[in-house]
Amino acid sequence: MPSEYAKSLGARLRAIRTQQGLSLHGVEEKSHGRWKAVVVGSYERGDRAVTVQKLAELADFYGVPMSELLPGGAAPTPLGPTPKLVIDLERMQQLPQEKAGPLARYVATIQSQRGDYNGRVLSIRQEDLRSLAVIYDRSPGDLTEELINWGVLDPEARRAVDAF
Repeated sequence: MPSEYAKSLGARLRAIRTQQGLSLHGVEEKSHGRWKAVVVGSYERGDRAVTVQKLAELADFYGVPMSELLPGGAAPTPLGPTPKLVIDLERMQQLPQEKAGPLARYVATIQSQRGDYNGRVLSIRQEDLRSLAVIYDRSPGDLTEELINWGVLDPEARRAVDAF
């Protein structure tokens, strides 16, 4: 019998997943099999204990702070999927070094940490955008506009910045 805490944790996991428009099978596909639908479903039902390490990895996969997954805090914000911050790596490679140098170095670090080298796109978190804004000496909103103008971010990214 799942504990109330396990049920609450599972409900938060489910809320984050559905906000991102993902089914359980969608999670498995998007993670290239790293997260099996049956395992994530059992976490969401509270039928299976999730370790702190696995929870941190799920938070990373979903692109949310781990605190968003833990019961007891504010409920995850409803209102549909959170817009993604996705860097177009192919477009970034076409930019002049003086523009894209800091971004390219930051992206390379994230790729190295995640072992994510698909070469086409890279999802970043809002915290990453804040860090990049500091590096570029701009506000997150101004940097978002610049990255959109460069063709590196989709205009939908504006909604993610509005969520700050």
